[in-house]
Amino acid sequence: MRVLGIDLGTGSTKAAVVDDRGRVAGRGAAPHRVEHPVPGAAEIRPDAWLVSVAAAVGDALDQAGGAPVDAVGLSGQMHGVVCADAAGSPLRPALLWPDVRATAASARYADLPPAVRRTLGNPPVPGMFGPLLTLATADDPTLRRRTAWALTPKDWLRLALTDAPATEPSDASATLLWDVPADTWSPAVLELLDIPAGWLPPLTASSSVAGTLSGDGADLLGLPTGTPVAAGAADTAAALHGSRPGVGGTQLSVGTGGQIVVPLSDPTLADLPVTHRYRTATASGWYAMAAIHNAGLALEWVRDVLHAGWDEVHSALDVVAPGADGVTFHAYLTGERTPVLDPHARAAWQGLALRHDRATLLRAALEGVAFALRDGMQALLDDGIAIGTVRLVGGGTDDPRWRALLATALDRPLLVQRLRDASVLGAARLAAEALGGDVATEDDATDVVRPDPTTSAALMSAWHRWQRRRPP
Repeated sequence: MRVLGIDLGTGSTKAAVVDDRGRVAGRGAAPHRVEHPVPGAAEIRPDAWLVSVAAAVGDALDQAGGAPVDAVGLSGQMHGVVCADAAGSPLRPALLWPDVRATAASARYADLPPAVRRTLGNPPVPGMFGPLLTLATADDPTLRRRTAWALTPKDWLRLALTDAPATEPSDASATLLWDVPADTWSPAVLELLDIPAGWLPPLTASSSVAGTLSGDGADLLGLPTGTPVAAGAADTAAALHGSRPGVGGTQLSVGTGGQIVVPLSDPTLADLPVTHRYRTATASGWYAMAAIHNAGLALEWVRDVLHAGWDEVHSALDVVAPGADGVTFHAYLTGERTPVLDPHARAAWQGLALRHDRATLLRAALEGVAFALRDGMQALLDDGIAIGTVRLVGGGTDDPRWRALLATALDRPLLVQRLRDASVLGAARLAAEALGGDVATEDDATDVVRPDPTTSAALMSAWHRWQRRRPP
């Protein structure tokens, strides 16, 4: 069996052809650019996704030598919203998770009775599906009239490929429209936000066949019409499904955002949650997550502003001592989620003096992202979530110096997985499962990166300074 996994990420699409032994026959990746037309916005025209999907899949199939593919599985960035008409055509640019304009909509959740509010299992965040959908449609009667489907990015892509609307629990549970104990849509929240239930697509299992490639979908991917397409999963759930850390394990992913994820056998709910509870890609199962908006997103901004290549960024860890000579960086370029929960928080370099240079700013930026991840991990611990062995995944942590900084800043050893693109592998595994098969996972643990005892004292001092200087 050979299957195709596609991960529709925030800034790029990745694809891989994988066989049932877990061997990758071909890989591809292609970028797409998020637009910021007004302050606080994060949008993209969904047609741009189709361009990057076609390019990434084309490269993966070329590398695989044109071998047949038995099924397709999907993964995608969480929380975004596509408003589509009955034919699946987008009616406006998609709104994405870094968008912070839906503060009024997220504030409306405070009007829910406490018992209903508790069933959400998650803090209201402007960049999540429910508030974003409200932002898009509340003051646009024409859009409301024409909207037939409100879809997450991955679900819109599947609709474009198959003409079959659907969603699945891992994305649905991350919409802020989901009743966690009931494991279904929340009528109370839909009523509060004036969201018609008919906009939400039918629910199916992540590993089910949600449709088959239409003529247009087959042309886009270069595969036969009728190829089965699995429902797939949200990217974090897909990454868990790809790496299989097991209940009690911890997965750290550093990409555009950062996620610290702990699988759970059942959700634990709080009256005023700071961390998140979402469904996995399995038939049952949950995970707790600390979500950091500004990880690779912030580092890419720093690179653009300073015109620095990645080699220069990571080399700053060699030439500037831990603590960045008193300079701190808070990476709140788009506000922040865990544990700040403030879309209005803003970024800052602090402690600058005439003696400081580019390398100092770059070192402070890396430390600032690492400290934001530690902040999120501490929120999970404060929730009573045990942090087990931390497995490091994601394409944003290839440099060994950056890995060493993360281990020291988190004060925990990190088990680095050889596995590339865990979300793509998870999507491929769901495709295989939709046909009754599986994709094997080899023991892919390689290095264990441990905290550096020679720098930990200086870095812990910088961590405490970072906490004291947190912008209001």
